[in-house]
Amino acid sequence: MGLLNNMKARLGPAREKVSGLAQRHGGSIEHGLDKAAKLVDEKTKGKYSDKIHAGTGKAKHAMDRLAHKDGTGTGTDTGGATAQPPQGPPPMS
Repeated sequence: MGLLNNMKARLGPAREKVSGLAQRHGGSIEHGLDKAAKLVDEKTKGKYSDKIHAGTGKAKHAMDRLAHKDGTGTGTDTGGATAQPPQGPPPMS
């Protein structure tokens, strides 16, 4: 397990950097995904429209997970400043 822990320690800063980039440029990334999907859909004359939209949705979801927009993170959160507070009103008691 020493090798695995060593790799996690080295990849941690890179993961945080990618997460920060995804948070800052999320709108541009989603716009680019939509633009590419539209172009491919036009070039294929709608033949693969459902698959293109499914792939675009999966790519956006992956980008959101990288940016921790869903508030759940990747399950390896160490309590750092990247955790997002829950969205919406507080629960009624």
